[in-house]
Amino acid sequence: MVSLLIVAHSAQLAEGVREFASHAVRGTVHILAAGGAIDGSLGTNVDQIRGKLQEAMSPDGTLVLVDFNSAVMSVEAALEGLQGIVVEISDAPLVEGTFLAAVEASVGASLAETAAAALRARSLVKVRHD
Repeated sequence: MVSLLIVAHSAQLAEGVREFASHAVRGTVHILAAGGAIDGSLGTNVDQIRGKLQEAMSPDGTLVLVDFNSAVMSVEAALEGLQGIVVEISDAPLVEGTFLAAVEASVGASLAETAAAALRARSLVKVRHD
């Protein structure tokens, strides 16, 4: 089964999104969170991300969802030197994308299908102004 990793600049944000998505799929998907700098301030920690990527490792792959583009750079740095890990970094909105990805992964979808579901979150309309 595809696993998910949420990478955010805030540990609380990453953990909150992880908790929300995990509850939505009743814990059936392996979802991890990496957030905050090493000292607990806002930022990202490449070593923490690398450890979470290794923990999330799945033969079906891992979808990484991020809050900002600088988190992408941290994920890419964390991937350097890691062997045998299949990872896709998503450009989906963090909360909605994680939710849709978790639902898709919970039914046994492939990494490509899970990533596509996350990206569909871009078209969700929350408020209509007709």
